[in-house]
Amino acid sequence: MPKIDGVEATRRLPGQRVLIVTTYELDEYIVEALRAGAAGFILKHAPPDELIHAVRTVAAGDSLLTPSVTRRLLEQVVRRLPEKPKLPPSYEELTEREREILLLVGRGLSNAEIAQELYVSPGTVKSHVSHLLIKLGLRDRVQAVVLVYETGLINAGSLAERV
Repeated sequence: MPKIDGVEATRRLPGQRVLIVTTYELDEYIVEALRAGAAGFILKHAPPDELIHAVRTVAAGDSLLTPSVTRRLLEQVVRRLPEKPKLPPSYEELTEREREILLLVGRGLSNAEIAQELYVSPGTVKSHVSHLLIKLGLRDRVQAVVLVYETGLINAGSLAERV
């Protein structure tokens, strides 16, 4: 953009749902975009289906951050959190597959990436994510990621998993 950048454009569109599509993955830029009111942040090199999904998600009123950005921002937040809360009792209701998918969601993987890693269909992953969100009483993937980090299922510094 020749005269202003995406952050400034976002500031000038108060109340509008803005998805930042950029090549910049700098923490400062991401934070400024979110402070300016951006509803989403995705990198230009994302596959076309992820870009389309991002646009639809933001247009539908939800927020979206590209997985690598979500992971990095949450690592920063987690470092500032007080003592780790315990896992909710409902965690015991999760199947082994749901626990595995929860950790992969926590690492910032999309449904398509999880499906590829586990050799299942994206629809199967979506179903497992939906079930684990319901069982844990979580609203969305972001809350799932926060739970994973807050409870220490994934260590923010090393991303080491515990099962």
